Amino acid sequence: MPTDKALRARIQANPGTWLVTGAAGFIGSNLLEALLELDQRVIGLDNFATGKRENLVQVERAVGRARWGRLHFIEGDIRSLGDCREACRSVRYVLHQAALGSVPQSIEDPLAYHASNVTGFLNLRLAARDAGVSRFVYAGSSATYGDHPGLPQQEPHIGRPLSPYGLTKYVDELYAELFARCYGSSSIGLRYFNVFGPRQDPQGAYAAVIPQWVARMINGEPVHINGDGHTARDFCYVANVVQANLRAATVDDLAAVDQVYNIALGEMTTLAQLHTTLRELLAPRYPHLRDSRPEHRDFRPGDVPLSQADIGKAMHLLGYRPQWRLREGLAQAIEWYAAGAPVQRSPVRHVA
Repeated sequence: MPTDKALRARIQANPGTWLVTGAAGFIGSNLLEALLELDQRVIGLDNFATGKRENLVQVERAVGRARWGRLHFIEGDIRSLGDCREACRSVRYVLHQAALGSVPQSIEDPLAYHASNVTGFLNLRLAARDAGVSRFVYAGSSATYGDHPGLPQQEPHIGRPLSPYGLTKYVDELYAELFARCYGSSSIGLRYFNVFGPRQDPQGAYAAVIPQWVARMINGEPVHINGDGHTARDFCYVANVVQANLRAATVDDLAAVDQVYNIALGEMTTLAQLHTTLRELLAPRYPHLRDSRPEHRDFRPGDVPLSQADIGKAMHLLGYRPQWRLREGLAQAIEWYAAGAPVQRSPVRHVA
């Protein structure tokens, strides 16, 4: 839920219909919850390839049955142009989050990543153009920077891709630029940097570092650091990302449109520092962690050693202000993981 009162008031005063793709996923379900709490009508689209039905159960519980009734859910796939056209009918805003998002998995299966992240993006972009959508906001990635060595990373300066995932996200930006030039169909891209928070899946070989570490630490299992621990990331709590999406969708300044923005905290944290902070936050509840130490293994192919965003452009043109610092966000995420992350079946209504 966005904490900025002016942003909330602006959205509630001008209600509309929003499409959230990947609505059962980590970021998508957080956007869904925020929009329903703001009394918006929402179309949710997900094929449950990576999204989870239990995320929808949790959103319904959080917003209450009355607000949940404002959701129209479509179990569909962005790789289908027909599904995208159905989802975009009568929609004012699109928040496109559906994608495959693992660097190492993209190296193993580049075809799947192209199908979801490029073909799927193009399908939705076409459907949104033809439906007359007012604002198309899409999830980009810091992986677009590739091997560019400059820090902090600034939007105009990118290098060569280091993975199929990074390449697909760059192609999306090129398609977005092309649609503005050829069709006058505008969009805003948000390059996310290492987002974390409630509903982020801790399972699987390709799980993001924070949920994976929290789950392993709670269970007394070893935590592995790829490299010497000096690898650093710009970790961003999901509520900051929700704020950025809502600002991008509703910004009035035409200079802010047809741009890409870094969405992050603007600070670097090494993996060694991250482990220490998580241990400090978890140890009062799990005493076995007081003396825990990580295990080191080889650096992972496709990853960059250092990542930090310059968020000045988003602050200036979108009014973005990250309101959750790293430690505060970690404390909130830990509460969710420690609570056990319910795994019930969703009663969500599907549309054939």
